[in-house]
Amino acid sequence: MLLTNLITPLAFLAATVSAIGSARVNNKCTSNVYVWPVGTNITGPYGLSGTVGYYAESFHVDPNTGGRALKISSHSDGLYTPGTPQTIFAYNLDVGANQVWFDLSNVFGNNPAFVGKKITVKSADPACTQEIVWPAGVPPAGSQVRVCSASSNVVLTLCA
Repeated sequence: MLLTNLITPLAFLAATVSAIGSARVNNKCTSNVYVWPVGTNITGPYGLSGTVGYYAESFHVDPNTGGRALKISSHSDGLYTPGTPQTIFAYNLDVGANQVWFDLSNVFGNNPAFVGKKITVKSADPACTQEIVWPAGVPPAGSQVRVCSASSNVVLTLCA
């Protein structure tokens, strides 16, 4: 009897938990790029080989900042070299609403590795049509914040 009382609530809980997607960076450019996942702590750099490299992390809430930023540079020390252009793919997971908010931006200028090349950020969920597209590898005017289901991956493709 005690076992049944324990299993029933656990089964209900398992059925109500949604799968969580991931933030991905796919490098289809011909040159290598470097990714630093940034929140309360900084990890990396993770080198992404030209044309085939990728990085992925499951969506999660940073305990201090709330959101996460995947900072991308074409230089292996780009995060620590003053003035080096960085492209930032940021996300914020809203667990209660099962949504992930994401955006794309540049700091310290446009990344020369991406200028003239298309960059996209899209959800793998075909029902979510919110996407970010930089046709020429530089940010267009206006807000770049989007929101999709957190159950699917959100993919930044460099040189799409």
